[in-house]
Amino acid sequence: MFGIEWEPVAEAGPVAAGGERWAVLGSGGLGVGAGVPVFADVASLVEAVNADAPVPDVAVAPCPPAGGEVGAGVRAVAGAVLGVVQAWLGDERLASSRLVVVTRGAVATSDGADVDLAQASVWGLVRAAQAENPGRLVLVDIEEKAEGEEAADLLARVVASGEPEAAVRDSQVVVPRLRRQERSASEGWPVLDPEGTVVVTGGPSGLGALLARHLVVEHGVRHLLLASRRGGEAPGAEDLRSELVELGARVSVQACDVADHDALAALLAGIPAEHPLTGVVHAAGVADNGLVESVTPESLDAVLRPKADAAWSLHELTAQSDLGLFALVSSAGGLVLPAGQANYAAANVFLDALAQHRRIRGLPATSLAFGLWQADTGLSAQLSAADLERMRRQGLPALSVSEGLASFSAGVGVDKAVVVPLRVEAAALRARTDEVPALLRSLAPAPMRRAVEPSTTGQAPDLVRRMPGLPRREQQDVLLALVREHAATVLGHAGPNTIDPDRAFQEFGFDSLTAVELRNRLGAAVGVRLSATVVFDYPTATALAKYLQSEIVADGTASAVPLAAELERLEAAISALSQAELERSGVVECLRALLRKCGEAQSTTEDAIDDLELESATRDEVLALIDDELGEK
Repeated sequence: MFGIEWEPVAEAGPVAAGGERWAVLGSGGLGVGAGVPVFADVASLVEAVNADAPVPDVAVAPCPPAGGEVGAGVRAVAGAVLGVVQAWLGDERLASSRLVVVTRGAVATSDGADVDLAQASVWGLVRAAQAENPGRLVLVDIEEKAEGEEAADLLARVVASGEPEAAVRDSQVVVPRLRRQERSASEGWPVLDPEGTVVVTGGPSGLGALLARHLVVEHGVRHLLLASRRGGEAPGAEDLRSELVELGARVSVQACDVADHDALAALLAGIPAEHPLTGVVHAAGVADNGLVESVTPESLDAVLRPKADAAWSLHELTAQSDLGLFALVSSAGGLVLPAGQANYAAANVFLDALAQHRRIRGLPATSLAFGLWQADTGLSAQLSAADLERMRRQGLPALSVSEGLASFSAGVGVDKAVVVPLRVEAAALRARTDEVPALLRSLAPAPMRRAVEPSTTGQAPDLVRRMPGLPRREQQDVLLALVREHAATVLGHAGPNTIDPDRAFQEFGFDSLTAVELRNRLGAAVGVRLSATVVFDYPTATALAKYLQSEIVADGTASAVPLAAELERLEAAISALSQAELERSGVVECLRALLRKCGEAQSTTEDAIDDLELESATRDEVLALIDDELGEK
């Protein structure tokens, strides 16, 4: 059982003024200082770049204010940010730049803080985009009072910290971390009137059915109203009702679209006065998986309706009721497992924010952001054995049904708006090669490895550094082995030999999510930023290996680091030779031949050779020449 705690970030040191080019996309009510160009949107920025304006290193995209009804506000803000993110990721000219999405009041960094429900959902959506596109986006929540040069300085501090998400409170940068929670002696399952009714949405089947049975068996609930779109026609609904009746409960199974405010109001109004409403468990929801680039306003709406809209209606319609329980079944998909489910993540973070919104108004609420369950329900029903194995490799194995139900009881008893029942394997977490979500970075003490980006670190992985020294055929063999190894790991295969080099990835069962994981793994291994569609653009292991070879060997920029490494290795070898060995080795003649191949620098180089008289040069003079050449490189 984890809770979200915010702690000060370690400062990255002073940020050099003018060290990076910044831009702002839209105003969103945020000014970030004089001299920073403002563009209406990504298209306007790209138009300026086409006209020879410099590509910014960092672009700031403030969220627009919501206003109006909550449901419409959520869609307006999330839809606007989705459009910006999709346009940003869709233009390769911006691939080396970072987009900073700025919200105001979207997260509560303390128990007594309220949240902007519309902007909160943006955090789930952008977390998905971050997981699918490492290093491309940053999430920052700032206070209303932060403006101008102060806002610019605070945002620069966040970007310099390297943290993917942060909030600024009282001019201090704080970051979220999951911390283990223990219940105090005063905490526990809420006391419910035994004659009261508990409503479970999504109740007749799936996760709702498991929770309904748990309420009766473990907590003695005797009056249940189970609501879903299909009601008694849902698979297993009648069997569940009969089972619970045999256990002594009175159970009503009703067909109701809980996202329809009027229909839900009529359902609740039908609860008999002698058994008044005392508890709500909101377990309804649907998933519509896909990479963030494929999310549409329609797919966003389809996922928000049963989760976010229904939750808001439950809140409004029960605000005057004497409830002892208001439990929202959320998902860690909005926190640490968001890849491939941007819309689902947005909906679940809304539930987390709603729980906080209710609590500061004195209303009961707990949002339980569960990890995956080992049950054929909800999102888990859409996952294969390979998907579950991938989650385990990421350090987040599924909860058993018994663990999930026990976590439900324990989580409701914790005095926090949001609790995160999640299994974490620290060893697997430490072994991850992708960028570890911010919330998990306190749970594995060893330093986390991140995807290497040559554009930001100036370094290349060992594999890339040694590529130019290999024959082309051997380069291809090494990279093909790399692709097959990671492909087999992603699919949960026994070993790389199971991956036929010339068979299409899709024939092995690769989908958009597994393709992104393979892309991220290979990008980290070779230090090259790869597109989200690279696995489908180069659809076999052989084709993908050849593409990687062209990127890391043929490209002059990528080859410069390995060349410098070879010169450094040569210098070390010469340092180990005595003067006599140097004269016998023929290295001076080799250096003369190599220096004469320096193209336009040939005359300058030969002047240096003549001045040095290489035939009679001492070891120290040869080393000094290499040092000079390395410095010029």
